[in-house]
Amino acid sequence: MKRHGLSSIHAEKLFEQVYDYLLSGIRRGDWKTHEKLPSVRALALEMNVHRLTVFKAYQLLKQNGYVYVKDKSGYFVQPSELLPAGPWNDPIVSAYVQKSHLSEIHQVQATYQFSKALIDPNLLPNLYFSEYVKRVFDLYPKVLGTYSTAQGDQELREALCRYYTERFRFYLTPEELMVTSGSQEAIDLIARVLVKPRDVVLLERPTYSPAIDVFLRQGAHILSVEIRQHGYDLEQVERLMQTHKPRLFYLNPTFHNPTGYTVSREQRKRLVELAEKYQCLLIEDDPCRDLYFAKEPPLPLFSYDTAGYVIYLRSFSKYVAPGLGIGTIACRPSLMAYLLSAKALSDSGTPLLNQKIFLHYFFSERMQQHLQKLRTALAIRRDIMEEELAATDWEWSSPTGGFNLWIKLPDSTPMEKLLGTCMEQSITFVPGTICDPRRELATWIRLSYSYLNEQQLREGIRKFVGQVLALGGE
Repeated sequence: MKRHGLSSIHAEKLFEQVYDYLLSGIRRGDWKTHEKLPSVRALALEMNVHRLTVFKAYQLLKQNGYVYVKDKSGYFVQPSELLPAGPWNDPIVSAYVQKSHLSEIHQVQATYQFSKALIDPNLLPNLYFSEYVKRVFDLYPKVLGTYSTAQGDQELREALCRYYTERFRFYLTPEELMVTSGSQEAIDLIARVLVKPRDVVLLERPTYSPAIDVFLRQGAHILSVEIRQHGYDLEQVERLMQTHKPRLFYLNPTFHNPTGYTVSREQRKRLVELAEKYQCLLIEDDPCRDLYFAKEPPLPLFSYDTAGYVIYLRSFSKYVAPGLGIGTIACRPSLMAYLLSAKALSDSGTPLLNQKIFLHYFFSERMQQHLQKLRTALAIRRDIMEEELAATDWEWSSPTGGFNLWIKLPDSTPMEKLLGTCMEQSITFVPGTICDPRRELATWIRLSYSYLNEQQLREGIRKFVGQVLALGGE
C-alpha cells in the first residue's frame, strides 16, 4: 500500500520532508546501525514522489553523516560513534544551520540572552520562596522519603481543579488532571500516545520549536497553519481538517510563542466546533495566560469544549518558579487513561517536593499579588525593547502579554553570519527557521525581553542592532 503523498506546498522542499521522515526513523531506531534503508525506487513508490526527490534526501543524509553507501548495495545506517563533527563548532550556529533543538541555543552562555523566554530571576520573590520551602518541610516532614503518584499529588490536583473552575469554568475532577514536569513533558507524552509515523499533525506557522522536534521524532506528517495578528484563516483550517483528517492540531492561542498574538474568543469557539465536526484533537498549550499587560485574554478553548476534543496544557514553569518545573494536562477520562500509562512508564511522577512547594507557594495571597508586579515589570521591558528598536525599519507587532517580540529583519540580513557574530559578542536570539515547520522564515527572529534587567536590555539591543547594520541588514 502506498503512503499518502507528501505536501505539494513548496514542491522544491519535498526532499526535506523525505529527509525528515528518514532521519526521524533512524533516531527512533526503526532502522538499526548498519541496517539497509529502503531503496530509492521503493521509497519513491511508497511515498508517491519522484525518485530524484528520494535520491536528493539520501545524498543529504550521507553528506550529514547519518548514512553510508555500499557500492551497488544501497544506503545503510551509520554507527553513531562514526558520526562526524558538524562543520559549525558553535552550538548557536549549529542550531540554525543543522536545524537542531532550541535547547542547543539555550546551552550557549551569553551576557545578553534574548533567546530565553523566562522571567528574570530577580523579579521573583526569592526570599519569600525560600521561607516557604522551609515551611513545606514542616508541614510534610516525610516528603523526601515519598514518591508522588504518576498522575500527581491529590491535594495539588484538587486545588488546581478549584482554581480552573473558578477562573475558567473548566469543571474538572482531579481524575481529569495530571501533573507534569512542565509543558514540554506534556507535549512529549501526547505525541508518544497519540501520534504514530505518517499521522497528519497540524502545527501553527511559526510555532514553539520543541513541538516541531517532538512530532517529527514520532514520524508525523506535519501540515502548517498560518497564524497572523488576527488569528487563523479558519477556512484553511477547515479545508485541512476535511481533506487530510489530521490526528491533532497543536496550538498556542494566548500570547503565542513566538509571535505574541492572541486568538479571539470567536475563533476559539469556532475551532472547537471544527474539532468536533472533523474529530481532530486540539492540543492547547497555554504557558503565559497570567502575563497580560492590559485586560485578561479570552477563555481557553477548553472552556468551550463539551465533547472532549481539547487537551489543555498549562505550564507554570516560566514565571512562578522555573526551578520547580510544574505543568498540568487537563483532558477527559478516556484520553487520560492512555496518558497516565505513558507517564507511569516515563517516571514515578513529578517530584512530590516540587508539587507541595508549588501548592502552597502559588496559591498564597502574596504570590497572587506578585503576579501584578510581574505583569508591570514585563510591560516595561517590552517597552524598552521597542524603544531601542524604534530607529530601525524592522517589522513587528507589539504583544499585549507574554515574553517575546517576533521581528522581521531586512531581507539582506545574512542570518548565518549574524548568528556567529552575535555569539562572539555574547548575544543570543532564536532564528525563525527553527520555529517554522517548513524550516523557512529565514529573515524572522524571536527576541525575548523577559530574562534581562532594564539596563542589560538597552545595552544588548543596541549591540544587536549594531551587529545587524554592520552586516548590511539595513
